[in-house]
This record gives sequence, C-alpha cells and structure tokens, in this order.
Amino acid sequence: MSKYEEVAVHGYEEFCKAVSDRKGKEIFAYFSGDKDEHGKSWCPDCVKAEPVVRAELPHLPEGTVFIYCQVGDRPYWKDSNNDFKKTLKLTGVPTLLRYGTPQKLVEEECFKADLVRMMFTED
Repeated sequence: MSKYEEVAVHGYEEFCKAVSDRKGKEIFAYFSGDKDEHGKSWCPDCVKAEPVVRAELPHLPEGTVFIYCQVGDRPYWKDSNNDFKKTLKLTGVPTLLRYGTPQKLVEEECFKADLVRMMFTED
C-alpha cells in the first residue's frame, strides 16, 4: 500500500470537493490539460511533465494526498475567467502545487525532477 492517497478529478468543482473531503491533510495538486481517448493531453508540456512528476511520487510524505486534476479542454483553459485562473491563480499547465501555500512549479519547472522532489520533501 502506498503511503499517500492519489485522487483523480476533472474540473474545478471536483477539485474543490476532493480538497474539502480531505480537510486537515497535506495536499499536493497537479493540474494538467484534459486527455483524449488515447490518454494524451492537448498540452504538450503536460505530456512531458507527467512522467517526471509521477516518478517522484514515492517521495511524497506519508499521509499526504496527491490530486491529479484535468483542468478542461484547451478553449476552457484559454478563457482567462476560468475558475482555475480566477480562484486558484493558476497561470499555466502543468502546475504542481502544495495546496494552501505559495509553493508551486509551473510549466517547464515541472520537467525538473530535482525541483519536484524538493517540493515533495521540504517544508
């Protein structure tokens, strides 16, 4: 059994529910463009970053939650009024963040295993 919980959600409402259902736990969230029926995201950076982030998941602290969130299709994401941009202040995908803190990695920062590991392991 893994030492962290992984939750896959789609869209802002599901993300908010996943967070509220896990109140009091440390949450790491990874935001990616939607995947097609072949499992490939419309976002090339997301395709490149996901294996890097996934390879570092074993470094997550015990008892934490990893939320994998698909943000929607490209037109929705490009809308500057979408909830991810307005409420969570996301500026790009992929984004990996430690929920409730200013710590986040955006776009090509998610390609760097050392940065991902640092986020997972440092307070």
